[in-house]
Amino acid sequence: MRILVVCGAGASSTFVAQRVRHAAQAKGLPYMAFAGTQQSLPIDLDSADVVLVGPHMAHAMERIRHDADWRGAKIVLLPDDIFTDLDGTRTLALVRAAVSEDPDGTAISEDPDGAAVVEDPDGAAVVESPDAAAAASL
Repeated sequence: MRILVVCGAGASSTFVAQRVRHAAQAKGLPYMAFAGTQQSLPIDLDSADVVLVGPHMAHAMERIRHDADWRGAKIVLLPDDIFTDLDGTRTLALVRAAVSEDPDGTAISEDPDGAAVVEDPDGAAVVESPDAAAAASL
C-alpha cells in the first residue's frame, strides 16, 4: 500500500510519513509512505492508494477528493492533533480504517489494544474489546 501524506510545503508531511512508515513496519505491514506538497499533488496522486491530508489543508479537501476519486485513492483528513502521534500508530489506524471501509460507509479498524473500532458514516465510533467481539461470535 502506498500512502501519500500531503501538506502545504512538505515539512510536516515528511514527519507524519516517516512515523506512519515506521509504525507499519513494526506491525509487519507492507506499506510505503511518502510526503507530498500541494503543488506535487497532481503527480503524486498517480502513485497513491491512500492520501492523508494535513489538517491545515482542510480548505482544499473538495479539490483533493475530486482529483483522487477518479484515481481510486482513499482520502483522510488528518485531525488537528495528529502531530502529537509521535510513534505513528494513531495515523496508521486511520489508514487502516480508510482501506477497511465497507460499502455502506462503515469504517472498521483496530486500536493498539486489539479492540475493534467501528466508525459509521456520521463519525460515531463504537469500540468493542477483543473479548466482547469473541463472545458475541459464539
